[in-house]
Amino acid sequence: MTERHPGGYRRHDRDDIGKRDPDERRDDDDEIWSPEWDPETLTAQGERCMDCGVATCMGGCPIGNVVPDWNDLVHREEWERALERLHATNNFPEFTGYTCPAPCEDACVLAYNDDPVAIKSIERAIADVGWEEGFIEPDPPETRTGFEVAIVGSGPAGLAAAQQLNRVGHHVTVFERDDEIGGLMTYGIPEFKFAKARVDRRVEQLDAEGIAFETNAEVGEDVPAERLLEFDAACLAVGAQRHRDPGVEGRNLGGVHDAMPYLKQANRRATGKSVAGETIDAAGKNVVVLGGGDTGADCVATAHRQGAEQVVQIGINAKPPADRPLDNPWPEQPKTYEKTYAQEEGATEEFGVDTTAFVDDDGDGRVDRLDAERVVWEHDEAGNRIDKHVVDPALEIPADLALVAVGFEGPEVTPFGDLGLELADDGTLRTDDRMMTAVDIVFAAGDANVGASLVVWAIGEGRDVARSIDTYLTGDSRLPPSIRTDNPPLVDP
Repeated sequence: MTERHPGGYRRHDRDDIGKRDPDERRDDDDEIWSPEWDPETLTAQGERCMDCGVATCMGGCPIGNVVPDWNDLVHREEWERALERLHATNNFPEFTGYTCPAPCEDACVLAYNDDPVAIKSIERAIADVGWEEGFIEPDPPETRTGFEVAIVGSGPAGLAAAQQLNRVGHHVTVFERDDEIGGLMTYGIPEFKFAKARVDRRVEQLDAEGIAFETNAEVGEDVPAERLLEFDAACLAVGAQRHRDPGVEGRNLGGVHDAMPYLKQANRRATGKSVAGETIDAAGKNVVVLGGGDTGADCVATAHRQGAEQVVQIGINAKPPADRPLDNPWPEQPKTYEKTYAQEEGATEEFGVDTTAFVDDDGDGRVDRLDAERVVWEHDEAGNRIDKHVVDPALEIPADLALVAVGFEGPEVTPFGDLGLELADDGTLRTDDRMMTAVDIVFAAGDANVGASLVVWAIGEGRDVARSIDTYLTGDSRLPPSIRTDNPPLVDP
């Protein structure tokens, strides 16, 4: 056991688990992350944690991970105990350790005037060691309650809810419309960003714990929506995959596609699966990606790997500053510019560009270029765009393939139309303080409940709805109480 000394942050510089070289990784579908790391480096990083009296890192984490505890346990080389502490608040720490933008690090006290603790790397390492050492095993309940619960959607929110409900003895059935379990983790996030084998391991664990999975089972199509009402409770964890329409002329031209169908196809092809319908491929093409968020970055990186001739990523807002604005103090998430992993691999990045039309020059019904304006925006007090000043009205960008990644409006609710669900003003499913929808016994969680957000937020939603459902069914619950924050993470579309 390593003895802990105070002031580790003074002796050790930040040293996280980095990424592979951009020139090497952009040509393959292997994970972008460094596959090897030194345990001694991570134990030293754990010592950098100051074990603050007010652990602001926990305030930055949407599920309230007790970060100082497992930082200290890793420093002491007590990896199994660190995993237990991490699993107490996070069902799937590898999901977050590999994909989360780590708002906990932004809120770390060291981030006030130094590099934060490498929290995300330590979390990833704990999960990796857990699988390598066999610490992660099925944990089925000893007894069953007799209650039957349906979960619609098998993304991080649905899987977290299923595992929590199963562990208190309820019979849980998960319905997934795709042919594989995992939702966003399987078909939304590229293979090179999060290997699907990591999802498969968790699904095998959940299956061994007694959860039933039905794939190719789209509620409202393959499965009548009314079947949900035959269960004692049901949860809609269907995500928020209704794409926002940019309202641009030429939107219906060939070669203009929403981001998620493109990413889903690419994931299927990368893992050797067939693709139905028109193949969307960036090979040899001039690709334009509308949207500067995570989904846009994934499209850029995917286009690189498919052999695009050129990739241009367009953001409608101005480029963020290099340093924190005065009205954006620590421990808020910094509104500063940082290159995405995709931009590290090479692409043209444009800011303050408002797309005005997709244009077909030769009359073949397919996009040839994108017309746009370079603009400066005026904002209201809430930060919303209210007016624009055109700086350059005549931008033309070649585009054989245009990918629209400008965000999501909410869940797809058409399949559940006969149930009588109601939508909130923001397009999500209307729920009460129990997370129950307007339909008795039907709850909602994840992006369907709060809007498109982070994987870590979805896991927290799944845990919270499990407690609500358990309380509804039994009158009480021994599942962990909610630690939902009033300050959800800021997410660019």
